[in-house]
Amino acid sequence: MGENVHGLVDHLFRHESGRMVAALVRSLGPGQMDLAEEVVQDALLQALRKWPFSGVPEKPGAWLYRVARNLALDRLRRSANFRGKGDDVRRSMAAVTVPEETALPGELTDDQLRLVFLCCHPEVPRDSRVALTLKTVGGFSVDEIARGFLARKTTIAQRLVRAQRRIRERRLPFEVPPPDELPERLDTVLEVLYLMFNEGYAAHDGDVLVRSDLCDEARRLVGELARLPLTRRPEVHALAALLAFQASRFAARVDDNGELVLLDEQDRNLWDRAAVAEGFQQLGESAAGTRRTTYHVEAAIAACHASAPNSAATDWGAILRFYDQLLRINPSPVVRLNRAVAVSRLHGPEVGLEALADLDGGALMDYHLFHATRGELLRRAGESQAAAAAYARALECSCSGPERRFLAHRLAMVQEPS
Repeated sequence: MGENVHGLVDHLFRHESGRMVAALVRSLGPGQMDLAEEVVQDALLQALRKWPFSGVPEKPGAWLYRVARNLALDRLRRSANFRGKGDDVRRSMAAVTVPEETALPGELTDDQLRLVFLCCHPEVPRDSRVALTLKTVGGFSVDEIARGFLARKTTIAQRLVRAQRRIRERRLPFEVPPPDELPERLDTVLEVLYLMFNEGYAAHDGDVLVRSDLCDEARRLVGELARLPLTRRPEVHALAALLAFQASRFAARVDDNGELVLLDEQDRNLWDRAAVAEGFQQLGESAAGTRRTTYHVEAAIAACHASAPNSAATDWGAILRFYDQLLRINPSPVVRLNRAVAVSRLHGPEVGLEALADLDGGALMDYHLFHATRGELLRRAGESQAAAAAYARALECSCSGPERRFLAHRLAMVQEPS
């Protein structure tokens, strides 16, 4: 019984805490977000203590919300700021219920949608938005977020405190933005979810290349935005397509020993065909309207890879044209780096190295993939000594354990006497 209760409470924390926090924030106001999170966690602890002996209630989510609501009222009653407002807050909280009986599992409620926009508000410090979204909407603990970002727990806690303080000080609204503000605010939300997925997809350090929890949560939230009428916009579908294509390759990105496998060498039978199909379906939905975002173009590039039955069949000409489009939208050094790879696949490593030359000495000097790409092109061009130097430089940069082992293997390979 105890193990079953622990499993149920863990499930509820992950899947229902965001709804309960959102419902409480609607009653208490955004300035009390930290209180809402605390009482939800305390309600879950009460469940762990009581349910093994009293049994699990018929509607556990409703039980947890009632306990959390009462805890919040008790704490506010003892607060000086609560005096004179008690009846209003009580009536507001009594009117709010958690719709766990009507919503599908994992489905965003209206309150959670408001909470997403609040966590991703432009006034919230940029480095805090992802952490705040994961904690309040996704039900991630500070420890889990710290592990996901390979950061110290104190660093994540400070980001969360800074974000909640900004919400209180600026009195940021708990609302979905009005129509005239929605496109710009939605762009901020999508940027946060894109960063969340990328953090899970390409860990910057540590022994795990893919942190699936971060990727899954980003995909869940983007998928919900693509489903809701208010946020069902082409750019949302484009990001949903991109994340689906990227996620389809999870199982093939590392081998049984946890070692990195390059795209060209992946076993495409391991690609998740359901995710690929979802990617193409979302990409089709994204074609409405005239606006083309970076998500549209990146999804189109990913679609080229997904549609090729093998590496040799990849349409590198189309990919290069898409990178040219992407450069016009986002002329960043990373885009130029990726374009150089496409150039090398179409015209040879020497031409690719010429494209990389413009980036030498620039913003990517501490980016391991710049040096790794240069090393790979030099290796393919037969310049083993220069390739070894590039791989050695890449190993001086921060990267994940699987990437580091891959680079060390490549370095040893080009250093072997021929």
